[in-house]
Amino acid sequence: MKIFSKCIKLTLILSGILLTSHFTLANTLTLDKHSNQNNRIPAHVISPTIPQKIIFCDREINLTRFDVRERIDRELLAFSYMHSSTLQIIKRANRYFPIILPILKEHKIPTDFIYLMAIESKIDEKAKSPAGACGLWQIMRSTGRDYGLEINQNIDERFNLEKATIAACKYLKDSYAQTHDWSLVALAYNAGNGRINKEIKSQYVKNPEDLHLVSETSRYLFRILACKILFTDPSKMGFQVRNYDLYPPLEYNIIKWSKTIHNLAQWAKNHGSTYHLLKMANPWMLGKKMQDNSQKEYQIKIIKESSLYYDPNRTKAYNKRWTID
Repeated sequence: MKIFSKCIKLTLILSGILLTSHFTLANTLTLDKHSNQNNRIPAHVISPTIPQKIIFCDREINLTRFDVRERIDRELLAFSYMHSSTLQIIKRANRYFPIILPILKEHKIPTDFIYLMAIESKIDEKAKSPAGACGLWQIMRSTGRDYGLEINQNIDERFNLEKATIAACKYLKDSYAQTHDWSLVALAYNAGNGRINKEIKSQYVKNPEDLHLVSETSRYLFRILACKILFTDPSKMGFQVRNYDLYPPLEYNIIKWSKTIHNLAQWAKNHGSTYHLLKMANPWMLGKKMQDNSQKEYQIKIIKESSLYYDPNRTKAYNKRWTID
């Protein structure tokens, strides 16, 4: 009987402990739930403003037609919320636009094609595509050779900023000679002149926005337009960029060279640089040596000491609209 009484008491004590634990846990979970709700930072996800029209290569494109508006909206959203990629594009533009734009003007190519280059490579001088396109302009091997670029085991001038841009200008001019429409030239850069001309004839339209094409090509022109809108005023798309955030242009000493270099690391050291900095300044030099069987003269860049160290006070925006300073 005493044993039975002790068992009842023990059972009641254990039940009390379990009930207390249950209510304590429930209260803790409730408090945690409310605490998390109170501490949650609201995310402001805003759709970018779409202009009613945009000028591309002197042609006005109406952006109010529902399908056109939704296509440009898709690309603007991609730029707006792929933050790291878009920020890098803006930062790199400050280094490369000042070099590329004068070449476009010299060859009488509309300056809006700078945005084609931007979407092709994300302004990454060393960009490579799975299909084998390389450099800022994403030029294929055969096309590069057709337009005078040297491409072999040691040298690939698709990675030479100036020479690749000149080759792209020649290609764009030849394309324009066939279409007589810069908007179609931009579209053909992705799909090829033959295909675009064929679709124009078979669909009985003349403007790129009216063509029914595969997804990648259909989006292509709108990505270019969205990039132009971005660079018109990045802050309107939420990018608060300061002058000192941008990548400053680099200054170089140019060494003209027409001999084989058997050891690029030693050559760089002899010229007051390093192998790493030499390759950064000259990404067209592929290997550890530079074979020059033709005795062709090359212009090799050596980064000046004044450009080696970041100085926030010297970094200025190429275009004042890019920054909030």
